Amino acid sequence: MRTIDWVDGAVELIDQTALPGRLTVLRLTTVDELVAAIQRLAVRGAPALGVAGALGVALAAHQPGDVAAAVRRLETARPTAVNLARGVRRVAARLPEGADAVLAEALAIRDEEIAAAAAMASLGADLLAELCGTRPRLLTHCNTGALAAVVGGTALGAVLELHRRDALGAVLASETRPLLQGARLTAWELGRAGVPYRVAVDGAGPFLMARGEVDGVVLGADRICANGDVINKIGTYAHALGAHRAGIPFVVVAPESTVDPDTADGTQVEIEDRGAAEVLSYGHAPQEYGHAPQEDSRATREHDQPAGVDGVGAVNPAFDVTPYELVTAIVTERRVIRLDRGERV
Repeated sequence: MRTIDWVDGAVELIDQTALPGRLTVLRLTTVDELVAAIQRLAVRGAPALGVAGALGVALAAHQPGDVAAAVRRLETARPTAVNLARGVRRVAARLPEGADAVLAEALAIRDEEIAAAAAMASLGADLLAELCGTRPRLLTHCNTGALAAVVGGTALGAVLELHRRDALGAVLASETRPLLQGARLTAWELGRAGVPYRVAVDGAGPFLMARGEVDGVVLGADRICANGDVINKIGTYAHALGAHRAGIPFVVVAPESTVDPDTADGTQVEIEDRGAAEVLSYGHAPQEYGHAPQEDSRATREHDQPAGVDGVGAVNPAFDVTPYELVTAIVTERRVIRLDRGERV
């Protein structure tokens, strides 16, 4: 099953907010529906977002209405990952040629991501075997499997390739905010693949590395800057510091579509803030996991339970910036960049 695809004039995607409890496929026929799905994380992961943006433009091109406004809504639905805006812009450039040309370009992006996943899995597995030794115990962060792409995945694709080669020890999946994407989504994918794994709280990663329980860290990226700075899910920077202190490899696996040569370094990237509700309440499935409309404040009041003092604020960045100096290597579908040896993006 593909995470996201174009089926009979609509976008169909796995609703990631419903996992692991149930596997639900959403059929989205309007740009508004797709933007809402992107914002509430029903579809997420840099490659999948690029495909979502591309298919969203195709939706707009095949329907009456203000296509330019639809393109703007798609492009800005989430600000940090470069793939979303890049996919939208690439497909929108074909609008003067008509709806069929727009759809063809969107499907080309989908197919490129599928091919990239297979190449990354092979290159990534080769590098991890070289750097981390025989049957390594790997820590991964957030979700970088097929759910974050179309099929296969990025970092988790490389991990699964090691498993297929019978060359993987075990996996520690950090739980990962927002919405426990490691504990919910990565664990679900690892379990379906038969990979031995445990879930670790985010803050435990550096300590487990220091205690010798991790041979390497492998994760994805939502944007890779021109200097090699890596923008990824919040908690990545802490894992990079832990890996550096423990002297173990820190490897990023991401497609070329995530490399952003127009952004010099991480200080130039807008970091999405998810708001206070995800931090200061729990049991908010109706709003965040897609069981009720996001604007349904009544549902939020009925189901959310406070997890902090009334009136307190919260800081909830969805991403952080890992300086390139802490990154051992970046693997794309085309190349391996050894930052630890002075190679540059």
